[in-house]
Amino acid sequence: MTKTILLTATVLLALAVAIGAFGAHGLKAHLSEAMLQTWKTGVEYHFYHALGLLLIGVLSVSMPSNFLNWSAIFLFTGIVLFSGSLYVLALTRIKWIGAITPLGGISFIAGWLLLSVAVLKDFTIK
Repeated sequence: MTKTILLTATVLLALAVAIGAFGAHGLKAHLSEAMLQTWKTGVEYHFYHALGLLLIGVLSVSMPSNFLNWSAIFLFTGIVLFSGSLYVLALTRIKWIGAITPLGGISFIAGWLLLSVAVLKDFTIK
């Protein structure tokens, strides 16, 4: 699972750069300031949590754990739901899409809490 987590994290980080650049250069003239800010928020959370996913992958090299695996799954799900819904909202202005965003936030929180459980249960200093 470690290789999958690391590969997923690096692809998501590359996508965050591309999506951020697309928003800054390709959408600036087409979105309102509010929708551009929505896009930027999606990109920021995308970056933060993809970096978290990278951290989990690095940790799982020396500390394999089911809690780490679940943490990675929840962070990935959070990126898809939270950032993905903000990207769709900014592009389409379909308001009900915003109802999905909190589910992504809950996924982020669950992912970070599972990381803390993994550290408590599985981390040892040698």
